[in-house]
Amino acid sequence: MNYLEVDGAREYVARLEHGKDWRGQIEDFAAEEGIDAAFFMGLGAVKDAELLYYDQDDQEYVTEVFDEPLEMTPAIGNISWLYDDRFAHTHVVLSRKDGSAVAGHLDKATTFAGELYVREFDTKLEREHDEVTDLDLWPL
Repeated sequence: MNYLEVDGAREYVARLEHGKDWRGQIEDFAAEEGIDAAFFMGLGAVKDAELLYYDQDDQEYVTEVFDEPLEMTPAIGNISWLYDDRFAHTHVVLSRKDGSAVAGHLDKATTFAGELYVREFDTKLEREHDEVTDLDLWPL
């Protein structure tokens, strides 16, 4: 990943690498830069994607796989700690060639092209288990 620190409270712009996992690159970048909490936005395209949908009744994730080229319009999310690792909680809207769209929680996707904006927060956020939702959420 190529990146450049810009003016502000550690703000970055980055270009994701072709052929690598979209979310994984964000997590690797956060680890490399020592980012404990941040907000990010991204756009670009992916060769494929695996999205998760959280079934609120069953309290479990359902996986949908899309093995096709898709435009990312946009990706948005945050970085915080989940157990012992940095986690890029990423939601996306992906558009198809015909203009239809799919959306959800991005688990993984092979990057075709991607640009990213990251703004670090001056704090450490660590997710904790929430009994009501059975999700790992920020303990705010």
